[in-house]
Amino acid sequence: MDFLIIFSSKDTASMNMYDKLLNSESFSFGNADFEWNEKPVFKLEKFLIDQNKNLYLNDIGIYLGLTDERLIFLDELKLNKSVFNPDFLIFASRHTSKTARPALLTHTTGNWSDNVEFGGQPQEISKSSALLHKAGFFSLIEQATIWSLENFVIDIEVTHHGPTSLEKPLIYMELGSSKKEWGDNNAGEILANAILNTIFKYIQFKEGSQNKIGLGFGGTHYAPNFNRLIRTKNIAISFICPKYFIQNLDHEIIEKMIQNTFEDIDFFIIDWKGTNSDDKKHLIPILEEFEIPIKKTKDF
Repeated sequence: MDFLIIFSSKDTASMNMYDKLLNSESFSFGNADFEWNEKPVFKLEKFLIDQNKNLYLNDIGIYLGLTDERLIFLDELKLNKSVFNPDFLIFASRHTSKTARPALLTHTTGNWSDNVEFGGQPQEISKSSALLHKAGFFSLIEQATIWSLENFVIDIEVTHHGPTSLEKPLIYMELGSSKKEWGDNNAGEILANAILNTIFKYIQFKEGSQNKIGLGFGGTHYAPNFNRLIRTKNIAISFICPKYFIQNLDHEIIEKMIQNTFEDIDFFIIDWKGTNSDDKKHLIPILEEFEIPIKKTKDF
C-alpha cells in the first residue's frame, strides 16, 4: 500500500511542510530513484525516534511528490509517465479564511455547483476514504495536543474545491489561515508530523476499528455537528454537502458520493437542525431512492 503526499511550489505552507519532512530529526527520507512531474520523489526510509513504526515500512510506502501546479488545479497525476502508482493521496496545503484564524484542517474535495473558480469540474466530487479523512482529523488533534498548540483551532471542513477528477482517493490537510501561519516553522512541523501519523492511524482504523461509514448533509462550512460525531463516536464520514448546496443534489451526485467513497456506506447522516424544511423536502426523497438508512446527527 503506497501513499503519496503532494506539495506545491506555489504554496508557502505546503513548502513549509515539505521542508520539515525532508529535514526532520524524527525520521529520514531518501531519494526514491524515480521522478514524478519531472521532479525527484522522496521515500520514507526509517523512523529515528519511534522505531516501532519501522515495522510498518515493510508493507507500506510513503512518498513525497512536488508539483509546480497549484494543488486545487492538479487535474492529472500523469502516472503513466512514472513507475509509481500510489493507492492514496494526501495534499499538504495552505488554508485561507476571511477571519484569518490560526487553524489546522482536513477535508475531502468536490464541487456541488457549476462554479469551478477553485478547481475541479462542475458538480463533480473526488474519490476519497472516510477512514483516511477521520485519521487526518484525529492526527491533527493529537499533534496539536502533544505540542500544546492552544491558539489553533482544529476543524473538518465540508467538501469543497478541486481537484475532482483524480483516479486515487484523496484528502486535504491544511495549515491556515494567513501568511503568518503558512510560514510558521512550529505549525509547519506539527502539520507535517500529523500528515505522516495520518497514514499509520488510517491503517489502525482499517484493521481494528468499529467505525461506521457515513455521508453527511447539511450544516455550515466548518460542520460542527459532523465534527462532534467524528470526534466522539465510531463514525467516519467521507463527503459532506453543506446546507447551501442541498438544492443542487440529485440522484446522480448522491450515487457519485457512494461510489467515490473507498469504503461501503452504512448511513446517510443529516444535520437536522442545520437543514431547513424546504431542503429536507428536496433531499429526503432522493436519499430514499437508495437502500441506505437515513440518520440524524442527534441519533448518535
